[in-house]
Amino acid sequence: MASDRGAFIWYELMTTDRESAADFYREVVGWTFAQESTAPPGGPDYRMILRADGGRAGGVLTLTDAMCEAGAAPGWLGYVHHPDVDRAVARIVEAGGSVHVAPHDMEGVGRIALVQDPQGAAIYVMRPAPPPGPPDAKSDVFDDARAQHVRWNELQTREPQAAAALYGEVFGWEQKETMPMGEMGTYRFLHRGDAMIGAIMPHLQAAPRTGWTFYLGVDDIDRAARAATDRGGRHLDEITEIPGGEFALQCTDPQGAIVGLIGPRRR
Repeated sequence: MASDRGAFIWYELMTTDRESAADFYREVVGWTFAQESTAPPGGPDYRMILRADGGRAGGVLTLTDAMCEAGAAPGWLGYVHHPDVDRAVARIVEAGGSVHVAPHDMEGVGRIALVQDPQGAAIYVMRPAPPPGPPDAKSDVFDDARAQHVRWNELQTREPQAAAALYGEVFGWEQKETMPMGEMGTYRFLHRGDAMIGAIMPHLQAAPRTGWTFYLGVDDIDRAARAATDRGGRHLDEITEIPGGEFALQCTDPQGAIVGLIGPRRR
């Protein structure tokens, strides 16, 4: 399991309206939400997000009124593997971050903590419990080339260089190539081993917040963009061609969760 350090192994949508969110992500991405909650009795509703191939894309948590009153809001969170959750959290706090949910064990799930990095971006740190079945099973929620998977992990932060250094130390990510973006600064590509998993960029004043944006693979960027607005979402930028010849777009779902889309242009 130590070799999985730094892998994005789960993604979670927090929403205030599960039915509306299910309609949005079904039409935009092709996902469905499971019919039954996996939460223990008395816990908040939590359901698996299902891909068309039968795999899981992540989970959806329906926020309660109490959660919203405590400051929770619709959005996406990523889970990153670390073999020593407590040590990883301690280092993030030492660097100036904070803890939202202290490290704790969840039966059948693993050890988990929710932290905020020194620049204000929230992320889960997790050591998953060994899965039932094949002991060497790996999470496939992230795949940089396939639709209905998260294909890109992008961090907007006020201190890109400091963020790259901290995440590199904690998770083993390497910043290799960079791409100048003119007045917007430098785009810093992140690698985990031989794989490029995302990037860090300066926080843009027009952006709603600092933090992570996760880009979902779609089969047709124009179709997905139309479906996003048809189902109550809002575009945050224009469809843009990216290196490799595909296209990307940032939008919000009907509840305000920011999400990215990546896919080919079919027209």
